[in-house]
Amino acid sequence: MSSKVTLTIDGRTIEACAGQPLIDAAAEAGVYIPRLCHKPGLEPYGSCRLCTVMANGRPCSACTTPAAEGMIVENDTETLREFRKQIIEMLFVEGNHFCMFCEKSGNCELQAMAYRFGIPAPRYPYLWPKRDVDASHPDILIDHNRCILCARCVRTSRDLDGKHVFDFVGRGPGKKLAVNARARLADTDADVTDQALDACPVGALLRKRVGYATPVGQRRYDHEPIGSEVEATAAGK
Repeated sequence: MSSKVTLTIDGRTIEACAGQPLIDAAAEAGVYIPRLCHKPGLEPYGSCRLCTVMANGRPCSACTTPAAEGMIVENDTETLREFRKQIIEMLFVEGNHFCMFCEKSGNCELQAMAYRFGIPAPRYPYLWPKRDVDASHPDILIDHNRCILCARCVRTSRDLDGKHVFDFVGRGPGKKLAVNARARLADTDADVTDQALDACPVGALLRKRVGYATPVGQRRYDHEPIGSEVEATAAGK
């Protein structure tokens, strides 16, 4: 049995398993730490930095930092809220996100984060990059305009689907999602049943012929903000 440790998050004492990622320990205690690249069941990746917290006075990603005895964690501060807002805004302007006609609208985690943090519009200039759409596969499409490079599809395809359909190529501004074929998604072994499609937090990976199937008002984030299911755990205790 894993040993237990006691730590505090925003002044609240919680118990966690030693070595457990802070983000998971907090969630079990009903404390929501924002995230985009993190997904339960996948190895921590630490790329989006939205889960940055102050642990013992130092900034760290909560998904890659293990819980330790006596740790003092700050998660909900004005400084961290502003830092997270800036990350969200940069993700919007670095891609081409048109929420009003995106099939993932209402179910998109990036859009939901903007709502949670009260961001009506980014403060930064839009980059309007030229990105393509790969609709060559009969059942799936990749819209690179919406990809936020979270690697959730990469890790899910590799670790859960056992296929390794996706990976990244390039560096810096030229970094992009690629497939394990010379050019087209149609030439891979990707399948409409792959869990990697559900892992995408935005509208970059989509199944064809099912867009807009859920009416407005019944979508995932239409009534409750992202993270509310975690915070409801604390309310019920």
